[in-house]
Amino acid sequence: MTLVLDARGEAQRGLRAQIRDKIVDAMCVQRWWIAFAAVAAFAGLSCYVPAQKPQALQLSGDYWGAHDPSIIKAGDTWYVFATGKARDGGQFQIRCSTDLHAWSLCGHVFNEIPDWIQQESPGTKELWAPDISFEGGEYRLYYAFSLFAKNTSGIALATNKTLDRSSPAYKWIDRGLVLRSTVADDFNAIDPNFVMDEHHRAWLAFGSFWGGIKLRRLNDTTGLASRHKLYSLATRFRPPDPSPAKPGLPPDWQAIEAPFIVHHGGYYYLFVSWDLCCRGTHSSYRTLVGRSRKITGPYVDKSGTSMMRGGGTPLLSTDRHWVGPGGESVLLQPSGQDIIVFHAYDAHTGVPALQISTLVWRDDWPNSVLEQ
Repeated sequence: MTLVLDARGEAQRGLRAQIRDKIVDAMCVQRWWIAFAAVAAFAGLSCYVPAQKPQALQLSGDYWGAHDPSIIKAGDTWYVFATGKARDGGQFQIRCSTDLHAWSLCGHVFNEIPDWIQQESPGTKELWAPDISFEGGEYRLYYAFSLFAKNTSGIALATNKTLDRSSPAYKWIDRGLVLRSTVADDFNAIDPNFVMDEHHRAWLAFGSFWGGIKLRRLNDTTGLASRHKLYSLATRFRPPDPSPAKPGLPPDWQAIEAPFIVHHGGYYYLFVSWDLCCRGTHSSYRTLVGRSRKITGPYVDKSGTSMMRGGGTPLLSTDRHWVGPGGESVLLQPSGQDIIVFHAYDAHTGVPALQISTLVWRDDWPNSVLEQ
């Protein structure tokens, strides 16, 4: 994958400043730099520790076949939930790892599609885009049901007290519909992402094609939808002469989906996937990001372009090994090793696979890379 970074030229300095900075930097990168921190602070010097380089994690085991991965850590185990049936036919594959490198399939969520979804959307054969979180003493899994290229869709919620299958408390409970979209709406109720803001208010970001990425308040206790305002966060900019839409499909220029929001360092960051998923070696998915001081926006990219006018700073793009990186989720970890999890397609076979890259924050912007 290609890495997009700011080109930062170093400002010219006087000889004294250069010598001082070299001394301070050398102090900071040594393992014993803490012993000098008080001296540096007393002298009015600031220690600069060079940022890490983003790294792709090398994966093994059952990491192939994952779409729209959503990750969470519980105890000493990381869990990834993904679109697609498990080997036993259950809905939503669950993968487990104790080191983020070796993965195994370790279950599914539903044995079959819930009856109420089969009645409401009888054409649905597979549930999509799981989003896992922990809130209010329970694990919340938001997910979508729909038909390909239609916006007659819905987002639902399932909960569990634990992710440990050996626990007697392990049981997925379907909480039902959260919100829906119809042909009369200018949005598509798929690709949910649950997020708590800095005031501990619950929100749900979602959207695909049509009017783009939306945001709606949830009930803080139940996690179900409230009657609050619907916010628009991001959309593609209509080109002057767009190509006509294929029969029965929305136009390609509207292709933005898979929102994921995190709060980091005073900003909310909105990650999105642009272009087309699920086409093997012809997939054109790519991942972009913007930020805002408020969860409701406006979100802008590094150049200041609004994401409501097609803005977005590139984060992950196709390279010669992997194509179509997207369907992302982000995990901010107490250890400081933040990661982005997504799917991509083998450039030669077109087979999808789970991918994990570390995130490095520079100038309040995330940077990530996939290197094979």
